[in-house]
Amino acid sequence: MNAPIARLFVVVVVLFAVLVAFTSRWTVFDANALRDNPKNHRQLIEEQQIRRGLIRAGDDSVLARSIQQPDKSYVRTYPSGRLFSHAVGYSFVRQGRAGLERFYDDDLSGRTGELGSLLDRLSGTEQTGDNLVTTLDPAAQRVALQQLGGRKGAVVALDPRTGAIRVMASVPGYDPNTVKDQQQFNALNRDNDAPLLNRNTQAGYPPGSTFKVVTAIAAIDSGRYTPDSRISGRNGKRISGVPLNNDLGESFGDITLTEALTKSVNTVFGEIGEKLGKATLKKYMDRLGFGRPVEVDLPRDERAASGERKGGHIIPATNGAVDVGRMAIGQDKLTVTPLQMAMVASAVANGGKLMKPHIADRVVDRDGRTVRRIDPGEMSQVMSADTAAKVGAMMDQVVKEGTGTAAALEGIDVAGKTGTAEVGHSCPNQLWFIAFAPAQDPRVAIAVTVECGTGFGGTVAAPIAKAVMQELLK
Repeated sequence: MNAPIARLFVVVVVLFAVLVAFTSRWTVFDANALRDNPKNHRQLIEEQQIRRGLIRAGDDSVLARSIQQPDKSYVRTYPSGRLFSHAVGYSFVRQGRAGLERFYDDDLSGRTGELGSLLDRLSGTEQTGDNLVTTLDPAAQRVALQQLGGRKGAVVALDPRTGAIRVMASVPGYDPNTVKDQQQFNALNRDNDAPLLNRNTQAGYPPGSTFKVVTAIAAIDSGRYTPDSRISGRNGKRISGVPLNNDLGESFGDITLTEALTKSVNTVFGEIGEKLGKATLKKYMDRLGFGRPVEVDLPRDERAASGERKGGHIIPATNGAVDVGRMAIGQDKLTVTPLQMAMVASAVANGGKLMKPHIADRVVDRDGRTVRRIDPGEMSQVMSADTAAKVGAMMDQVVKEGTGTAAALEGIDVAGKTGTAEVGHSCPNQLWFIAFAPAQDPRVAIAVTVECGTGFGGTVAAPIAKAVMQELLK
């Protein structure tokens, strides 16, 4: 073989190898990413010929179904309208998918792999999707939306024993049935109130004093403090070299840690934050899920991380830009999702063990057989059971005689923590309440937040939580 032919042979082999590599990339290695790309309409067009599975609530009511059209194609409809719009999401050809519709697309579309789909087509078998049964509670969801009363905000409630999400309400919302109209979909995307945003998992808010529960966990579990440790609550105490004030400028003498949480004393928790240090607080924040996208079965781009932010990015709590004393009271550059704060309450409620939140309960085929069950999964052991019991008792006092009395339920002990975070001139306060109940045998953990509200977390957010917990504990 002469030199020119040899060179030509090498070029042909290289080109062939490149062809194989790129073909393998798109058909094998990156096939799932290409298929799941929301801009890939081909997949959605093909799926119009598939009878997509139902999505059901925990009470078996239908939240999403496919209706056959005269041309034999299927279109998605949502009988519950805007009730669970952010959790369920939507699935349309031009607009793509969101929420559970996107996360569980393989199950809902009956995708059994390329070979299975080919065999179905060759045999003339209709490809149908499996049904998805969720843990969502329609009655409690309606209460949450009624209580928000059109105010921007979010309510999320889950079972701390399993992580099963019962309520996921976000206002403003939208009717997924209108999404298939491109003009209305464009209008939703342009709306400054961001109705497509799931505020429970995508929005970051300053947590205010609800974060004091995290500081209390770190203080007690580290062995540095007990509920009876006495700390000065003097107003104007210097934290990070700058005076820190309590609400309304109230000053306290030496008070116990329990009293400090009950009365939400800033200067006590600011001092504790400084003495614990950034590394200790970071350790417990990491165990609770801070610093990474909040855990739940929703698409990655619908889940935000909680933590300190700088330049629009999450930074570790040990970063030099962090004011640990002010972070310890839920200020500084700290932002959190409502689901993350519900997880804080859940970890305390469940003896220190944090369960992974999930919306889906099981996948069921058309014959009613369970194909796959979403079993409870442990995320981490955040604290000891002893610490959880002590922090829970402190939160119980907050509702019995502190800032959270508006959340008290008749005959049921509630453990909670209020929060009122100052935001700015155009947006007065971010109002919060996190809680669990019954305090001695918890079945519900909840987080409520109201955007740009006037008043306090204890007077605005706590009553909302009370109504939702009352419905869930019936």
